[in-house]
Amino acid sequence: MSDAMTPEEIAALYDRIAPDWASARSQALTERRWLDRFRAHMPVTGRVQRVLDLGCGAGRPMARYLAERGASVTGVDAAPAMVALFAENMPGHAAVKGDMRSLDLGETFEGLLAWDSLFHLGPDDQRAAVRTMAAHAAPGAALMLTTGHRAGEAWGEVAGEPVWHASLDPGEYRTLLTEAGFDVLAFVPEDESCGGHTVWLARRRRPADLPPEG
Repeated sequence: MSDAMTPEEIAALYDRIAPDWASARSQALTERRWLDRFRAHMPVTGRVQRVLDLGCGAGRPMARYLAERGASVTGVDAAPAMVALFAENMPGHAAVKGDMRSLDLGETFEGLLAWDSLFHLGPDDQRAAVRTMAAHAAPGAALMLTTGHRAGEAWGEVAGEPVWHASLDPGEYRTLLTEAGFDVLAFVPEDESCGGHTVWLARRRRPADLPPEG
């Protein structure tokens, strides 16, 4: 087994096992409390609140939960089979095959979600993905993502196949988010109430929140 998987290899894996992954994906929505906090921090702009779901998978249950509460969700995934499942499960919402390292949709969103997706990238690619998030964040936008709880690499399993994960140090994530224009609102490592996920919640600073120049 190699020391790491490339993003292309991981996308090919999820493309291959998409139906099995989707059928095994828990629908218990242990993420509900975090999704509600995420929704509460999305700005109200007079338009339908728009969410960009990076690494959207099949769209159930998280994107569907947001859509049922009025959000318009754009799902992005590098695996074509996952994009197809998202489109099937989320009619009326956009489904895009794309790469979170270089995505450029030319629009901004009130909410950005990267749940169980960022950690499939290596360190430099994760830094690029944070820049992508910043480029798609409307002023005041909420950002929620999961990472590892400490720096390092690990192998897990998905649909019976090995899959690689990586994480930066939490201090570096905090710095990356701050430098990208986000204020960290919450950081909970290995949240036992949410299946052991390490969760970040942040908000994109508005122009009035920026310090004066000079």
